[in-house]
Amino acid sequence: MMTTLDDIKSAVSDELAQFEEFYQDALHSDNFLLDRIGRYTLKHKGKQLRPLFVFLSAKCFGAVNESTYRAATFIELLHSATLIHDDVVDDAAERRGFASINALYKNKIAVLAGDYLLSKGMMIALEKHDYQMLDMISETVKNMSEGEIFQLEKAKKFDISEDDYYKIIEKKTASMIGSCCAIGAVSTGASSELVEAMRKFGIYAGTAFQIRDDIFDYQPDNKSGKGYGNDIREHKMTLPLIHLLKESSSIERTLIISKIRLSGKRRSTIDEIIKKANEKNSLQYCEEKMNYFIQQADNQLNAIADSEAKQALKELMYYCVKRNI
Repeated sequence: MMTTLDDIKSAVSDELAQFEEFYQDALHSDNFLLDRIGRYTLKHKGKQLRPLFVFLSAKCFGAVNESTYRAATFIELLHSATLIHDDVVDDAAERRGFASINALYKNKIAVLAGDYLLSKGMMIALEKHDYQMLDMISETVKNMSEGEIFQLEKAKKFDISEDDYYKIIEKKTASMIGSCCAIGAVSTGASSELVEAMRKFGIYAGTAFQIRDDIFDYQPDNKSGKGYGNDIREHKMTLPLIHLLKESSSIERTLIISKIRLSGKRRSTIDEIIKKANEKNSLQYCEEKMNYFIQQADNQLNAIADSEAKQALKELMYYCVKRNI
């Protein structure tokens, strides 16, 4: 039974080692500053879960090939570009405990560096005529932008419904995981029906991941390393708050929204909102919804033949939602 991330990675250890070379080459630039930013990005990379989804999805249907490496590289470049742009939008000074690109080089250079990484990914796909891959990832970029803007529009009025919330996280978060799984399957010749099953697996799994993150933010004792209360502080309408407001009376709802608007940055207010969420069983509700999406994701894999890669893919999903990462 695979229990650690290293155990899960063992199913594609050779492929991940080869990927490091692909990704390092993709980050290289003849421009000194861009190359320096690329090396900094590589040095402080995260767990690289997205390439792992690509490789495991690919191996469910055949041997990893050059197309798979290009897909994983494109996805990781897109992810890195997105994080850089997010830090600019959020005016974040740190990323994974280290100075963010915008903190080191200011916003203008950070935005251009993010654009550069995205364009490198597109060039990788175009040069080898990976048009289906490019089409899928372009759709993902569009969805992520639409989801972010829709969330910003709705958050101003605190009127995001639960259905709105699922639409937002499908576009912002889950579409990326869906693309990872779909293009991995495409790269090793899976049928259109199986590619769609993998895409849905990623969408459901990605939705469960985001709900887990939202729960962490309402747990002061969480071990994720992400702290707590940031969503409240930033007036984000995540599932715990949506459920809390739904279960509150009209007067309670008005008071909660007023408190968040007027003093949401205060620790006392954050703790009070979290206490109310627990009183209304909002976190328990979120756990139930998260488990629902895990089951939906698992169901999509029923159409896939059993293999070490399929088992590792399941374990990766459970690792992401059950572990404090």
